[in-house]
Amino acid sequence: MPPWLLPLRFRVEARDRHSWFALVALGGLVLGGLMAVFGLPPVDIHGPLHYLGIMGPGCGGTRSVWAAMRGDLAMSWRYNPIGIPLLLGAAATLLRFLVGMATGRWLNVHVRSVTPLAVTGGALFGLLAVNQQLHVELLRTPGEEFSLVGPLLNMLPILVLCAVLVIRNRRIARRAAGR
Repeated sequence: MPPWLLPLRFRVEARDRHSWFALVALGGLVLGGLMAVFGLPPVDIHGPLHYLGIMGPGCGGTRSVWAAMRGDLAMSWRYNPIGIPLLLGAAATLLRFLVGMATGRWLNVHVRSVTPLAVTGGALFGLLAVNQQLHVELLRTPGEEFSLVGPLLNMLPILVLCAVLVIRNRRIARRAAGR
């Protein structure tokens, strides 16, 4: 069968090729649990476009996870449909990790073809953006004031990506110089 029809291949192997996923999943579930107990963060974490009435695909994500962790799945879905799959994915990732630790065998995912995944992901991302814009009244909270915390937190993934790329390039350069 051509790779574009089945872009992912699942294999059980003796090595965990996705070990950092468990750490990310655990961190996300811990943060979600803390929000369920103590409430939403007391800081404004919106991006600049939010104040212009433009909702991105991630708008409502924090409230969605908060509602799902409190057991209100209907409200979670209204805030952002991505919250419930994120929590289920995190739980499945931790289950995969625990089974792997117990058995020494790991379920690994190999990408055979990026194109169908990129097209599907792009389409879902676009649909989520449209959905969030259709729920602008729910997602906008009256009386919000602009805070620099939101834009700074929105820049954090870009800064982390840049740091990872710089570190990776330095390692590659050191290996090449050592040969």
